Amino acid sequence: MQIPAEAVTTAVLLEVVRISGLPTERGAPYPGRAGAHLTGSEAAGVLALIESLPGSEQHRCGFSPGWSVRAYADTLDLTLFEAAFCFNCHEVRMHGPAVPPALATQFFDAGAPQAHALLALFREAAP
Repeated sequence: MQIPAEAVTTAVLLEVVRISGLPTERGAPYPGRAGAHLTGSEAAGVLALIESLPGSEQHRCGFSPGWSVRAYADTLDLTLFEAAFCFNCHEVRMHGPAVPPALATQFFDAGAPQAHALLALFREAAP
């Protein structure tokens, strides 16, 4: 999976969010509760894990994401990107100022070991 290169190099904080619904408008944050705030090597490790997700074909479930990751720059008021993960349809939707259109929708193999590790991390971070 590809994450915007700018976001990888400038992100200082990752927020793991348990999604409770869908945004009311395009580009708005996914509603939910933050369960973990990761910095330093923890944040870098999660970004590397996300980047290591192998690609997959599109599956259809209606896109019902359960988790998202928000990446923040050092000012902490600017969200570089948010990536919402649906482990049913293997889809990731990203939005934010650092996300080029080509990366906005991607598909990952939800059965891969990396995806299982990411889901376990999300579950540990649940509020």
